[in-house]
Amino acid sequence: MRGCIGTFMPTQENIAQEIIKNAISAAIDDPRFSPVTVSELEDLSISVDVLSAPEEVKDISQLDPKKYGVIVSSGYKKGLLLPDLEGVDTAEYQIDIAKRKAGIYPGEKVKLYRFEVKRFF
Repeated sequence: MRGCIGTFMPTQENIAQEIIKNAISAAIDDPRFSPVTVSELEDLSISVDVLSAPEEVKDISQLDPKKYGVIVSSGYKKGLLLPDLEGVDTAEYQIDIAKRKAGIYPGEKVKLYRFEVKRFF
């Protein structure tokens, strides 16, 4: 992975503008990586994930880390994890990773949301 930044709710006028804005952000603003350079462009493979609207779930049994992504929310803190990630085989682990991404402490009460993804290469 070289960059991964996105939005889970629309912020632009249409999906094309949303994809353009997020692609630029992923290329130059992901703090985990240095900005993509011109010399790297021909070696990159690009995928776009379009998320369904999040739906709140009341019970962890409604999650499936292979089918659904998860959003955890506690106050202003939110963490998102995409579905079907290598090594993420349980909903508990998926939630744990999303909580850590959001800075949510273990044991802190969270609201859970799930979403599906359409991936385009």
